[in-house]
Amino acid sequence: MESDLIYSDKLVDVDDKGIRLKRYYFPLGQAKFVKFQDIFKMERRQPTLANGKWRYWGSGDFVTWFPLDWNRSGRDFIFFIKMSTQSTRIGFTVEDSKAFIEAIESKGIRIEDS
Repeated sequence: MESDLIYSDKLVDVDDKGIRLKRYYFPLGQAKFVKFQDIFKMERRQPTLANGKWRYWGSGDFVTWFPLDWNRSGRDFIFFIKMSTQSTRIGFTVEDSKAFIEAIESKGIRIEDS
């Protein structure tokens, strides 16, 4: 329900329960929902070749999965989620990093700088 959203853009939605990563699954682009309670660790990194700046969709190392974002190379941060319920890490970007960080931190999730 849209009234429950505390952050939303073309790439992600954040509500009271978690983060919806839009265009996550290949090839049809269905969304994946990550519950806050399943987040073990969350980081933000500057985009570099080594951490996925040019990875538009999928995985290059079988460790990190990136949902679709054709503009990832121009974003200011790449966020990474390590979940307690799966071994694959999720790397994703948002359109407004400052607003996204405020929304996540308002839910008690700490974002570490790496």
